[in-house]
Amino acid sequence: MSETYILPKIKRVLLTYWDRLSAFHPNARLYLLNVTLTGAVMGIYRLLFNFYVLSLGFDEALLGTLITTSSLTSLLAALPMGYLSDFIGRKPALIIGGLASVFGIAIMIAAPSVGVLVAMSVLIGLGQGLAGVTMGPFLMENSGEKERTYLFSFSAGFTMASAFVGNSFGGYLPAWMGGLLGSTASSTAAYGGALAVIAFGAALGSIPLFFLRKPQGGANQSSRFAPVYYFQKQPALLGRLILPMLVTSVGAGLIMPFMNVFFRQVHHLPDPLIGSMFAWGSLAMGAGLMIAPPLAERYGKIQLVVLTQAISIPFLMMLGFAPWFMMSAAAYFVRVALMNMSGPIYQTYVMEAVEPDARATVASLVSMANNFGWALSPVLSGWLQVRYGFGPPFAITLVLYILSTYLYWRYFWRKQPALQSAPMPVTGKK
Repeated sequence: MSETYILPKIKRVLLTYWDRLSAFHPNARLYLLNVTLTGAVMGIYRLLFNFYVLSLGFDEALLGTLITTSSLTSLLAALPMGYLSDFIGRKPALIIGGLASVFGIAIMIAAPSVGVLVAMSVLIGLGQGLAGVTMGPFLMENSGEKERTYLFSFSAGFTMASAFVGNSFGGYLPAWMGGLLGSTASSTAAYGGALAVIAFGAALGSIPLFFLRKPQGGANQSSRFAPVYYFQKQPALLGRLILPMLVTSVGAGLIMPFMNVFFRQVHHLPDPLIGSMFAWGSLAMGAGLMIAPPLAERYGKIQLVVLTQAISIPFLMMLGFAPWFMMSAAAYFVRVALMNMSGPIYQTYVMEAVEPDARATVASLVSMANNFGWALSPVLSGWLQVRYGFGPPFAITLVLYILSTYLYWRYFWRKQPALQSAPMPVTGKK
């Protein structure tokens, strides 16, 4: 009887997946190809960049400063980048955003001084800010209501799945480059050579963006700079949409940029093993993101956000304070899958809750909220790590995650259906 019940259910889920995927616009498929290629190389970048900076003789305090510089730039530039995305169009914005990161990484390798590292962190922050605020409106303009949740989730899921591929061999890349250059795997030359490979791969990943076409009917872009206008029109809605994300970002910025340093210093892991952990963590995130859309359709977007984030909190505690590596590693995999699977779902919810001509502005404010914690928290975390270790950053993050989960529940779940989505554009392919 169980097989009679389960098999038809699996078949329905697979048919639903195929129906949603077949509805993807050609632009959406090109974008997914872009995020798949760049996801792999940028996954390696996030794994190795901290080690590259440390190999230059700098400490965790400078790492925190560099992470803060990039995120603070994205934070401060978010609203202007939203206007720029409207002004120049989605395609040029995505291309410029991607190539800015390529150029920034290349210069960091060529002239690795403190000033250059900081300046290129600013450039990378600008590029990521432009691409970040463009992504949400671009996906909205190139999707219908039927497949939209799947497209947002698949965009993030493909990034994570490709990061699994990159991280699977990323930890070995310094050793390979060290062998080619006649140096050790932990030398600056080895890490610099690895980053050069990453820059080249990121450049290749930008190629699909050049084939994007303007959606039929035109994009819902606005030439006005609308933040003040939208603040005046919907202040309460905007505050509720943004505040929980802001609290989450403050907590995430304390620990997530330093997870490779955490596993090296606390559990004494070598680079290849850390790379493997990051690879499997990316795969866990990708799996979570892939199953999120049908769960959101069945149980509701906000319900999925609240439940997954609430369940992830005990695993975050285990990750930071477990006395054994295997326990910490298991908690890491479960936590990243749960905490991240709801991100695209909530972003879809936010984009649907605002008017089409305000989406670039709201996407800019969402980017500001996400980058706020990453801009300020790493400096505090680096200072705490140097003096007290990883305990305080994890403890503060736990408190903030509990608070953000409560805010999601209070603002949206408890009061549903108080927040209603704005009228949607015509569904189907555009």
